Amino acid sequence: MSAALYNQIQIKDGRVVQANFPDYPVLKMAETPVIETHLVPSVAEPSGVGEIAVPPIAPAVAHAVAQLMGKSVRQLPMV
Repeated sequence: MSAALYNQIQIKDGRVVQANFPDYPVLKMAETPVIETHLVPSVAEPSGVGEIAVPPIAPAVAHAVAQLMGKSVRQLPMV
């Protein structure tokens, strides 16, 4: 959600404005939605899933904003 709402690299006078993480806005815990975890029983060997849930977040947030505002979001960050 941070990528959809806040994240951007800004360039000023040919240099990146954000020096490191303190200058790079990310979603705070108080701003995040409730996250539910569901464990699914399985006999399969454990394996990683990586960040499979990350790619659809920005489009989902953009769609919700568009439904609320009646106008499509065409760029990120949205804020």
